[in-house]
Amino acid sequence: MTAQRAAAFFDLDKTLMAGSSAMQFARVAARHGIVRRRRLARWSLEHLRYRLRGADDERTGEVLRVARELIAGVPARTIERLGPDVLAEVLPRIYPRMLDEVHDHQDAGRRTFIVSAAGNDVVELLATVLGMDGGIGTRWEVDAAGRFTGRLDGPFVYGEGKVEAMRAFAAAHDVDLAASFAYSDSYSDLPMLRAVGNPVAVNPDPPLAAVARSEGWPTLRFERLGRRLAALALTLVAGAVGLGATRSRSRAAESRLKALRARARAR
Repeated sequence: MTAQRAAAFFDLDKTLMAGSSAMQFARVAARHGIVRRRRLARWSLEHLRYRLRGADDERTGEVLRVARELIAGVPARTIERLGPDVLAEVLPRIYPRMLDEVHDHQDAGRRTFIVSAAGNDVVELLATVLGMDGGIGTRWEVDAAGRFTGRLDGPFVYGEGKVEAMRAFAAAHDVDLAASFAYSDSYSDLPMLRAVGNPVAVNPDPPLAAVARSEGWPTLRFERLGRRLAALALTLVAGAVGLGATRSRSRAAESRLKALRARARAR
């Protein structure tokens, strides 16, 4: 089996990054007036519980319900424009140790992908910025007017939905799951881990840690966040929105120069 047919699939929340990408999205959405501050406060409490206890089906179902309510009727372009700000929040939270893991697979000739319940646009954008081969995220239906309907366009990429999405993706991209790797922190991702030939537990919650011990799976443990991606976050924002900012600064500089010239002529 060639390495090119093997791949490595990485869960996002608490695996590639510390904490929840959904929380970072909510904070950005609140700044743009899409999420109310009261709801953000409630999500912050849920985020703390998530950091301490991990995800479960009940909490994830609530997140899905809230997400449907949040985006229904919102123009897809509005959510798309949040992408650079969301990545600026996510990138400093990426674990350098996991980036090393990504690079090791790439050096061995394996393709690397993010698999997450987060929105597909953000997942794909993050994968591009991290130099990975692609992302598999949750897709939401958009109507003829370009607005989200609140309905899913494909599986919810969580639990068994991750496996469904991975299998479809693998078939479309000639990936052999039996030769591939998968990384996750959560027992809810047990189907994803069992779908590949080489599962790896990352900072596992207690139920997943017990399974990993029983199955003899490799386990990575680390909690310290590095900051080497902070500059990358700033670079991303500059690249994504810097053109408009540069033009604004240029116009402002021209105005100041004209004013200085006018004052000089008046003297």
